[in-house]
Amino acid sequence: MTEADGLRQRRPLRPQVVTDDNRTPEAKGGSSFSGRVFRATFLMLAAFLTIPLLGALVLLDSPIDPEPLSFKEPPLFLGVLQPNTKLQQAERLFENQLVGPESIANIGETRDDEPACGRPLGIRAGPNGTLFVVDAYKGLFEVNPWKREVKLLLSSETPIEGRKMSFLNDLTVTRDGRKIYFTDSSSKWQRRDYLLLLMEGTDDGRLLEYDTQTKEVKVLLDHLRFPNGVQLSPAEDFVLVVELAMVRIRRFYVSGLMKGGADVFVENLPGFPDNIRASSSGGYWVSMAAIRANPGFSMLDFLSERPFLKKVIFKLFSQETVMKFVPRYSLVLELSDSGTFLRSLHDPEGQVVTYVSEAHEHSGHLYLGSFRAPYLCRLRL
Repeated sequence: MTEADGLRQRRPLRPQVVTDDNRTPEAKGGSSFSGRVFRATFLMLAAFLTIPLLGALVLLDSPIDPEPLSFKEPPLFLGVLQPNTKLQQAERLFENQLVGPESIANIGETRDDEPACGRPLGIRAGPNGTLFVVDAYKGLFEVNPWKREVKLLLSSETPIEGRKMSFLNDLTVTRDGRKIYFTDSSSKWQRRDYLLLLMEGTDDGRLLEYDTQTKEVKVLLDHLRFPNGVQLSPAEDFVLVVELAMVRIRRFYVSGLMKGGADVFVENLPGFPDNIRASSSGGYWVSMAAIRANPGFSMLDFLSERPFLKKVIFKLFSQETVMKFVPRYSLVLELSDSGTFLRSLHDPEGQVVTYVSEAHEHSGHLYLGSFRAPYLCRLRL
């Protein structure tokens, strides 16, 4: 072997660059064909998924016609609102014996049966051992549990100032039993469509007064967005009414110098409030089945200013499906007599107390109701 031959053997091989110019016709054609097949398949699949969706968005009617609502930034979950697990210390009562603590246990009752069967939501003890009950579909009743007698006081079929009562919700009664203050959440939506009412934010709710002696009914407040729980003050000089869709509590004066006037008792609550009840401290317990997490993300706050998204969602999904995306976070908040936050009780995952609707204090315990759970809960304070 000569020296020149050795150098040729040690010389590094140059990499061969393959270009479109030196590819074989078969390779070029095969690659182009595969790319065309892939693109065509992708476009067909996209069209297959997109066209029905667009058709649904165009052709399907949305059950709601929401207006944009604007909320303040939710209060930070610090200090009094610091998350805890105190509600998880509660015990369950009558588990699987109830169809929601706000209702009676109707065997076989479903959502569609509610208008026929009725759905009691608010209950208060009267001065003579009787109970005053408001049924979401039927009206106001007085019940004598000792004699098993039921008396209809006001039918929901009775129009009040030209409008029907479609969603009676809660009530509070004066100590002498003379006056009943109650809420009609909407003249459009029924209780079984409460999520549609919340998402639409309809301002057709009212606070009303019923006189058990004269049988007269008065409208005290109108244009409320999903009025819910209602509670008389200890002095019975004003009534507090929860305005769920506005995450606040309104106050209406029924006696004294301010009689007939109204203002906001507390606003920008940390969750979406349901019922309100008196506390032994002279303040009030407010229950919330969904919170406005801060820090965190609140889907309901996000959607409040986006009515178009609300319409699209309810074109495509049922109420039950949407509810699955709402975190099960139960919060009970104690307010002072002036509306200051005093303490909060949490169940961050809804492990024990789920979909809390009411907190009723009695003999050192807090009895916790729910609009969906098949049991009551009791928490020692």
